[in-house]
Order: sequence, then structure tokens, then C-alpha cells
Amino acid sequence: MNNEQLSKFQIFEDLSDENINLFHDILEVVEVEKGKNFINEGDHGDSIYLLLKGEAQVNQVLTLSIHKSEVDKREKAIVSLSSDSYPQFGEMCMFSEGDRRTANVRAQTKCKLVKIAKTDLIKICDKHPDIGYKIMRNLGRVISGNLVKANDNVLKLTTAFSLILDR
Repeated sequence: MNNEQLSKFQIFEDLSDENINLFHDILEVVEVEKGKNFINEGDHGDSIYLLLKGEAQVNQVLTLSIHKSEVDKREKAIVSLSSDSYPQFGEMCMFSEGDRRTANVRAQTKCKLVKIAKTDLIKICDKHPDIGYKIMRNLGRVISGNLVKANDNVLKLTTAFSLILDR
């Protein structure tokens, strides 16, 4: 992967080629077969992923108690991702220790990803505070954008429930 490709991901926004070069040694290329999860809900989060090639889907388990002895654990698709839009995910783990993954991410096609370990990213940010500031600002923007989307979804859901209950 080259700097031009990496610079399209929001985490590297406003970084020069020279800055991006600092990250090449910590990038781990991961290939995932179609239908396989590469992030599992509830697992310890310790890395960020960048989707270089392919399509993936973010799913969450909708745990519903049907009877005292029976639990429905069907998954609900939250969002579909394509490498055409340069998505990244897993960034929540950067800001809390022992953070658990909040969703499953499954390869819809064969996927090629870059995995960035939290510890390696933090080392670069500590060693180069100017770059670290930009990286953390960019991650904050990603998380903020995701929060706005989640709030919109909650609003839609509560509106739908209100309309159903008002009948």
C-alpha cells in the first residue's frame, strides 16, 4: 500500500507523505475470507482496521428474552462498508483501557485490510506529538460522526415506537 492510498483514510487526514511514512512499519496487512468475522462483539479491542479492498458489514446482536429459558440472538445489520469509501473501524479502543468491541464486522467479500495496533499507534503519537495531535483529532472526528449517526438512528427508532404506540 502506498501513501496516496493511506491518505484517503480519515485517520491520516492532513498528514504529509513524510508523516505517513512513519506508520508503514506498524501496519499489518490482513486478508479475510468472505463470510468471516474479523471483529467480534464483546472481544477486547486493541486495534484499528482500514478496509483497503472489499466489502464488509457491521452487525450487532439483538438480544431479546423470548421465554425465561430462551434468548433470541439474531444479528441486525447496522451498516455496509465498501473500500471505495475508505472506511476505518475499531477506533473506540484508542480511548479506553479494556474496551470491548461493540459490534461484529464480517467480510461480505474477500477483504484486504490494514490493522494498526493501539500500542504501536500510541508510541508514534508520543514520539511525534504534532502528528499525534492530528491523529487523535482525526479519530475524534470519526467517533463524533459515528455518534451523530447513532443519535439519528435512536431518534428514528423512538419516533417509530411513538407512532406505533399512539395508534
